[in-house]
Amino acid sequence: MIDSKIMETTKSILKDFGNTYFSDKGTLRRNKVIEDLDAYTPMLMKALLANQLIHDTYTESIVIDDKNVELFKLNQFIEMFTYKEYWQDSYTKFENKIGLTAGGKFIDETADVVLDFPFKDTVLKAGMTKEDQKDANEPFLHETIARSEIDQLLEPKIFVNVTKYDQESLDGASTDNFDDDNLIIKGNNLIALHSLKNRFSGKIKTIYIDPPYYFEANKKEDTFKYNSNFKLSTWLVFMKNRLEVARDLLSPDGAIFVQISDDGVAEVHRLLKEIFNKSDENNFINKITVKTKSPSGFASVNAGVFETAEYILAFAKNKKQWTYNQQFVEASYDENYKFYIPNKEESYKNWNILNLFDFIAEKQGFTNKRTAIKELGRAAFHEMVAGFALENKDKVFRYTAIGNNAGADIVIARDTSKKSPDDIISMPREKYYDVYIRNGSELAFYSKKVRAIDGVDVPSIQLSNIWMDVPYEGIAKEGGVTLKGGKKPEKLIRRILEMSSNPGDIVLDFHLGSGTTASVAHKLQRKYIGLEQLEIQIVDIKNRLQYVIAGEQGGISKDVNWQGGGSFVYAELMEKNQGYLKDVQQAETTKQLEDVVNRMMVGGADFDFQVDVEEVLQDPEYQAMALADKKQLMVKVIDKNQLYYAYSDMEDRDVQELMSESDIAFNKSFYGERDL
Repeated sequence: MIDSKIMETTKSILKDFGNTYFSDKGTLRRNKVIEDLDAYTPMLMKALLANQLIHDTYTESIVIDDKNVELFKLNQFIEMFTYKEYWQDSYTKFENKIGLTAGGKFIDETADVVLDFPFKDTVLKAGMTKEDQKDANEPFLHETIARSEIDQLLEPKIFVNVTKYDQESLDGASTDNFDDDNLIIKGNNLIALHSLKNRFSGKIKTIYIDPPYYFEANKKEDTFKYNSNFKLSTWLVFMKNRLEVARDLLSPDGAIFVQISDDGVAEVHRLLKEIFNKSDENNFINKITVKTKSPSGFASVNAGVFETAEYILAFAKNKKQWTYNQQFVEASYDENYKFYIPNKEESYKNWNILNLFDFIAEKQGFTNKRTAIKELGRAAFHEMVAGFALENKDKVFRYTAIGNNAGADIVIARDTSKKSPDDIISMPREKYYDVYIRNGSELAFYSKKVRAIDGVDVPSIQLSNIWMDVPYEGIAKEGGVTLKGGKKPEKLIRRILEMSSNPGDIVLDFHLGSGTTASVAHKLQRKYIGLEQLEIQIVDIKNRLQYVIAGEQGGISKDVNWQGGGSFVYAELMEKNQGYLKDVQQAETTKQLEDVVNRMMVGGADFDFQVDVEEVLQDPEYQAMALADKKQLMVKVIDKNQLYYAYSDMEDRDVQELMSESDIAFNKSFYGERDL
C-alpha cells in the first residue's frame, strides 16, 4: 500500500500551486500531476525535491566519472497517483500502462512487448467513425499490449453487411461469394490490413495513400477531415504500424506512393527508408513535387514563402524487380526544330532542306520570318509554325550532336560526314529508327517528340519529378462527391497508377478518403481494395463508385473513354466492443455516458480482465471526475482485443446468429474455407 504520509505531504505541496492540481471540488487532478511529472516541469520538480521526506524516499545517488549524481525515481513516485484498488496487484499499477511486470521492470522494458499503440483510430484512438468537431481534446488510448494479446487483436476479422454493386444492382445486393472482385472495407485500417494478409500478401502491385498529416502546433491550416493534430512521435508510430503491413502486402515488383505535405515529409521519408530499404538495399524510387495551389488571393498571405507544393515519396519493395511504365507529358513547340524537308518522300540523297520559319513566312506572303513576325505578331506566327510542324512531324527536324558513346558505326559515319558536309549519310537499323547524318550531326525528326496523349498527337517530353500540370482547381465536385479540402485530382492518381501498374493489377489505398483512388483504378481496369473508417466518407465512396459503374463522365472519364461497367463489393468489419467505444465517445452528458455504461454492463461488453468495473463505478473519485475524464477511463477499461469479432469466432453459434447466411458464406469464401 502507498505510504499515506508521503501522499499527504505531496498533496500539501501541490496545494501551493493553487487550482493547477485540484478541481473546484477539491479533487486531486491525478492526470494533470502525472502529465507534469512526465514532462519534468521545473517548478513542480523543484518544489517536490525540496521536501526532505520525498527527497530521501525517491532519490538515489550513483557515481559517474567520480562525481555523485542524484537520480529521481520518477516511475515509483508516479505510482502513487495511478494506483487504485480496482487495478489488480499482479499487474502494473500504472493507470496509463496496462501490462505485466517482471523483476520490478515494466513489460515494455522486456522482449515480451512487440507493439505500442498510441493515440489514433479505434485501436490507437478511441473510435473515430465521425468527423470530430466538438472536442479537439478527445480521449486517446495509450496502451502497451503483450504478444499474445497483439496476436488476438490483429487476427483476421469477420465481414458483415456484404453487398455487391454492379450495373444490374446499382443499389446493391447481398453476395455470398468473393471472386477477387474490387473491395471496399469499412473499419479500422490497421486491423483491416491484417485481415487482408492471408489472401493478399505479396499480391498488391501499387499502394497509394494520402494519410492524415502531422501539423505543427502553431499552424492552423488543416483541410483534411480526419483529426490530424498528432504529436510527431505518435504520428510516426501510427504510420509505422501500417507501412510495415503494407510492405508485406506488396508484390515483389510492387511499389508504394505516399503523398505528404511539408509537415512530416522528412520524417516519413526516413521511416520509409527504414521499412523498405532492407539488407542495405536502396529501394527508393523518387521524391515527386506536385504543385497543389497558387499564391493568389487571401491564401497567399504567409509569414514566409508561400507553400504551393506537396510531395509523393515512392519506394519499391524490390527496386530491381520494379518496372517503370514510361510516362510523357504534353510540351510546347521547340523552336530548335527549324528545318523542313518538302520532298521527304524522295531519296535522302535528293532531300531539299529549308529553313522552316522562312518557309512559313513565304507561304503566308511575307519575304522572311522577321517581316512575318512584325506583321502578325510573335505569338501568332509561333502558333502557325507549331501547327505546321505538328502536321508535318516526319518532315521537320533539328540537328543534334553525336557523342563518342554512340554506336561505333554511327561514330564512324559521323566522322565521315564531316568530310562531305553537304551530303547526307543513311544508317538503316533493323530494330530501331533509321539514322540520317549530315556534317557530323544527326537529323532528329519532330515525329520522335510527338506522341498520342489521351488520343491526341501532341509534342511531348519525358515525365520529370516536378509535376505542375495536374490541376487542383475545380475538382471539388469531381466524381459527384463534394469535398473542398484534401481531395486529390483523378488525373494525379491516374498518372501514379499508369506508371506503376498495368490493367488487372491490384491497387490498394488504406486511407481512401473521398474514393479517388478506387474511382480511377476502376476506370483504368485495375482491381482495387479501399479501406476507410469515417462513416461520412464511406457514404461518399459508395455513391461515387456507383456513379462510375453507371458511366459518369467526370475526372479522367473522357480521356480514357470510360463507358461504365464493372462492380465492387462493400463489407464492414463486424463490430464488437467498437460499437460501445463509439457510444462512449459520442456521449455529450454524464447521463448519456451512464446509459452507455449500463448497456455495457447488461449487454456483456468485454472489459480489461485486470479491472473490476463495478468497483470503478462505485469509486468516489470516479464519481467526482469531469465527463471527459470519465469517458477517458471508460474507453480505457474496454477490452481493445475485442473491438471486432475474429473470424475464428464464427465457430460460435451465438456469433453466427448475429450474421446473415450470405455473410457467413462470404467469409468462408474470402478466407478460402468451405466449412469451419
